[in-house]
Amino acid sequence: MSLRAWLMGMLAWALFAPPAWAGAIDVSQVNELPLSHQLQVLEDPQHGLDLASAMQSRDFAPPPGDRTNFGFSRSTWWVRIDLGNPTGTPVRLVLRQDYPLIDTIDLWQVQDGQIQGDVATGDRRPFDSRPIGTRDFLFPLEVAPGSTQQVYLRMRTSGSMNIGLSLVDPSTLVEGQDVRQLGFGLYFGGFFVLIAYNIFIFLAVRDRPFSYYLLYVLSYGLYFSIIDGLAFQYFWPGQPAWGNTSLVVMLALTLLFGMRFTRSFLDTPQLTPRLDWVARALEVLSVVAFAGAFLLDYNQIIVPISYLTIAITAMIITMGIIGVLHGSVSARYFMIAWGVLLSAVMVFMAKSFGWLPHNPFTQNAFQIGSLLEMVLLSLALAHRVREINHLSRTDALTQLPNRRTFDEALDREFERHLQRGQPVAVLVADIDHFKQVNDTHGHAFGDKVLRRAAKALADHVGASGGRRMAFRYGGEEFAVLLPGEDGAQARETAEALRRAVEQELAALIPVTISIGGASTGDGTHENHHALFSAADRALYAAKRAGRNRVMFDPV
Repeated sequence: MSLRAWLMGMLAWALFAPPAWAGAIDVSQVNELPLSHQLQVLEDPQHGLDLASAMQSRDFAPPPGDRTNFGFSRSTWWVRIDLGNPTGTPVRLVLRQDYPLIDTIDLWQVQDGQIQGDVATGDRRPFDSRPIGTRDFLFPLEVAPGSTQQVYLRMRTSGSMNIGLSLVDPSTLVEGQDVRQLGFGLYFGGFFVLIAYNIFIFLAVRDRPFSYYLLYVLSYGLYFSIIDGLAFQYFWPGQPAWGNTSLVVMLALTLLFGMRFTRSFLDTPQLTPRLDWVARALEVLSVVAFAGAFLLDYNQIIVPISYLTIAITAMIITMGIIGVLHGSVSARYFMIAWGVLLSAVMVFMAKSFGWLPHNPFTQNAFQIGSLLEMVLLSLALAHRVREINHLSRTDALTQLPNRRTFDEALDREFERHLQRGQPVAVLVADIDHFKQVNDTHGHAFGDKVLRRAAKALADHVGASGGRRMAFRYGGEEFAVLLPGEDGAQARETAEALRRAVEQELAALIPVTISIGGASTGDGTHENHHALFSAADRALYAAKRAGRNRVMFDPV
């Protein structure tokens, strides 16, 4: 080759050869860059590679389908990232790994075959092994001007291998950290508000499902503080072994109390006895998982408890559907809440097993779904409180308001009479010869007579609107409250009620009722008790006079 040809070749190489950073990430252009498309990975199933052998390996390749979530993998995973700085000034960046549950992470910065820096951290190592003390793994990097370097990471974990790496400019990182901290504050603040709210409700109603719900929310909140890396950062930074054990402990308790809450809330021993036995067995398995967290290695227990999570979630949904089919309004709220959580659980578990990619949505779906579920379950419990209150004020047989409700309503209407001068009348009705009905036809038939009589009273009183109401006072006695009616009007109403009940029962059995009444317009009554006593005296006067009639005080 002539000298001229050689010189021309060297000139062409100088002009057109790719720069040293060709093919590498141009760090001068980075603001925030997810690396799933730029990194290369190498699986080491035998855990035999060291840095030198990894640097010489030609087996690094882009992750399949750009997915860097490898599920419950027992392998060691190597990652290589090529960085280039074409500028004349150093570039400082932060490499962020956003999934905090990686047991060990070793990082090396290599330039021209020389190690420029190394870090050994992970959630199996003390928290202070991290270069920057945050829940995420943050690695400060500096790329010299006009140079390239390689970053090698070696990762191994007993749980799900989620490689969520990104390059972030330090100022952008600080801004993003503020937003994330605000998000965590809102999330866990929501948990504390729900806990406090339901503690007050529990103290007021003493309903057992509330106690299980509180334990469920508390264990759930602690579980998510572990998942998010916050518990390790703030509660036990020097105890990485407990940090891993605690995740299984809290998950087992969450499953146990979630199932116990479901069984208590839906009353599954009565609703579906056979499935309730299966639910009890799943509770036992949750207790076994709780004990196993202290006896077995994390990698031995995490996969079985993940399947147990799916099984318990499916069981809860099944029992909720049965509750809805049986017409329970509370079960509808319950199903909506668990439907939201189920969707989030399935997304998160699919991510954990490597079926879905690791990204901000799949990583946080569980948290978002859980908080929505807690809010909706609180609504379900609030509806349950309303049901309990309704049951405490309603007669179970006739579905009329009970004696307690009548006493409160009569007191309220009598006070309105005293303040505004509006009349109020009270009727007391009793089914004639009801004991003979029970003795002759049985108590089941007697209950049917009571329900028919209650329906006739409620339909007739309610048809005219206003505050007029019928009540089951006790036994075969009923009470009717007639606000705004004087004695004459109340007598007409009482006579109409007597006929309505007689007609309603005629097809079933020829039974009649006697009615006694009293009105504030017919005399002076010191209080609502005196008004009721006057109506009660009139009732017994009607019975002595031959029954099936209306009489008013004064008799």
